[in-house]
Amino acid sequence: MTDLYPHVVNIDNFDDHAAALSDVEVIFATWGMPRLSELHFASMPNLKAVFYAAGNVKAFAEPLVERDIILVSAWDINAIPVSEMCLSQILLSLRGYFRASRRYRELKSGEAKSFSRSGVFGETVGLIGLGKIGTRLRNLLANFPLNVVAYDPFLGPERARELEVEAVSLDQLFERSLVVSNHTPDLDSTKRIFTATHFGSMRDGATFINSGRGAQVVEEDLIRVLRKRPDLTALLDVTSPEPPPPDSPLWELSNVVISPHVGGTVGDEVVRLADCVIEEYEKWIAGQPLKYQVTSEVLASMG
Repeated sequence: MTDLYPHVVNIDNFDDHAAALSDVEVIFATWGMPRLSELHFASMPNLKAVFYAAGNVKAFAEPLVERDIILVSAWDINAIPVSEMCLSQILLSLRGYFRASRRYRELKSGEAKSFSRSGVFGETVGLIGLGKIGTRLRNLLANFPLNVVAYDPFLGPERARELEVEAVSLDQLFERSLVVSNHTPDLDSTKRIFTATHFGSMRDGATFINSGRGAQVVEEDLIRVLRKRPDLTALLDVTSPEPPPPDSPLWELSNVVISPHVGGTVGDEVVRLADCVIEEYEKWIAGQPLKYQVTSEVLASMG
C-alpha cells in the first residue's frame, strides 16, 4: 500500500533519520507520538497526514491541525474496551455483587446478600459525560431494560432523544442512580467537581465507577463518605495520583476497588486500532470523506 520507511522513528532517534525524511508524506503512529516542533516539520516539508492508532491526541495535535495536516485518531475505537469494562461493572453492581462479596467475607453466610438488590430490570443508571466512551456505553446499555439518565453540559434535547436518555442535573444524577459511571473529559474546568455532597446523596447500596480521571474527584470527600457509608461501593480505575500514595486510605477501605488504569486497549485489541487507521488511510488516498479526522472543531471540544 505504501513505500514504507524501513525504520521506526521516535523522539529519541529523530535526528539520526532527519536527513532521510524529506519525502515523507504520511506518518503512521501510536502511543508515544511526540509533539512535532518547527525542526521536525522542516525535516518533513511534504508531510500531509498523520494516522494515529491510539486514543487521546491532545498532547501533540495542535501544531498538526494548525498546519492543515490531516490528523486521524482511533480514539473512538479505543473507547470500545473502556465501555465494555464499565458495562461489566454496572451489571455486577446492579446485582449487588461487590457489596455482597465483601459482606460474605465478613459474615460467611447467606445473610451476606440479604440487603435489597434490585437487579437489572427497570433500574436507573447514571452516565456523566456522553463523549465517545459514554456514548458507546449508553449503546451497550440499550440491550438491557434499564432507565438511563445522563449529565453532560453539551447534551441538548435532540441528542438526548437520539440516545434515549433523560437529561438531568449532576445532583439529580447522583441522587437517582443506583450506579453512577463517570466519563467526563479531562479539562481544567472538570477538576474536583465530584464532592461530598454528591457522594453523600447516593442511594443505599449505590456504586460510583470512575474511568474518567482521578483529579475530577475530591478524593478526601469520597474517602470520608465511604467510611461513613459501608453500603456504597467505589470502583476506581483512575486516581490522582496514579497509583495512590502508599498511605492512602483507598488501599484499605473495603468498599473500594482500585485497578491500575486497565480500561484501555490491551493485547490483541490493538489490531482494531491498526485496522481503523489503515481503513482511514485507504479512504484518504481515494479522496473519500474521513470518519475519524481530528479537526480544529473536534480539538476544541476536547479542551
